[in-house]
Amino acid sequence: MLGTSFGHDLRTIRERRGWARETLAFHAGISVAAIAQIEAGRRPDPRLSTVIALAQALDVSVDRLTGRSLPLSGGPHPLQHRALLYATDDEFVEASMPFLTDGLERSDAVMVVTDRSRIKRLRRALAGDAQRVEFRESSSWYATPQGAMEGYRAFVDERVSTGSAWVRIIGEPVWAGRSAREARAWARYEALLNISFAASPATIMCPYGTQSLPPSIVAEARCTHPEVTSGTTSDASPTYRQPEAFLLDR
Repeated sequence: MLGTSFGHDLRTIRERRGWARETLAFHAGISVAAIAQIEAGRRPDPRLSTVIALAQALDVSVDRLTGRSLPLSGGPHPLQHRALLYATDDEFVEASMPFLTDGLERSDAVMVVTDRSRIKRLRRALAGDAQRVEFRESSSWYATPQGAMEGYRAFVDERVSTGSAWVRIIGEPVWAGRSAREARAWARYEALLNISFAASPATIMCPYGTQSLPPSIVAEARCTHPEVTSGTTSDASPTYRQPEAFLLDR
């Protein structure tokens, strides 16, 4: 018997992927009602075929889903790295708010790194909750790839060491004014995040303005991020490349 913790673990993995129950039901070929019963603990011992279908839909191992080799509390957790594609500042805020408020409700450590105008928009939208979010401006944070990587590492390590079970980061690199060589270095940085933070309990969502950035940079974002968020929906990127393969080409 898997026990009621299986339902909790299933819900945690589903929500960290950004999926509604209906989305998981569609991909797994299982009814929404059945998923709701499992997550509520009313079906603590689902059939093996159901467990396998859920794991395949969520793109995780059965061991991870059942908590046998990689428990959701204690021990390492795999990074979730998403590209947020947005056309306008309104779309940026609309997509960011559920990500941030859900993290705050779960007592995750939350950081936002973007430009000053979007920071102001998010502060207004978050109202009193804005004080629970650490804000930094992209212009200084993304001075160098190494500096940005070290800054995120310090934030994750410090918050985890002081009791945070999970860390959520919205981090928007600076692309304007970069030379072609610099742009390649930042694309490599995005790929390296998948390696450097692979075992970190973190979800990092990197915004890309589709109206302001060259199509080539947006296309590379799809290659360096396992998931792509558009609006409030996140899906696996069909053009994602393993970091090693991407880096060898650069």
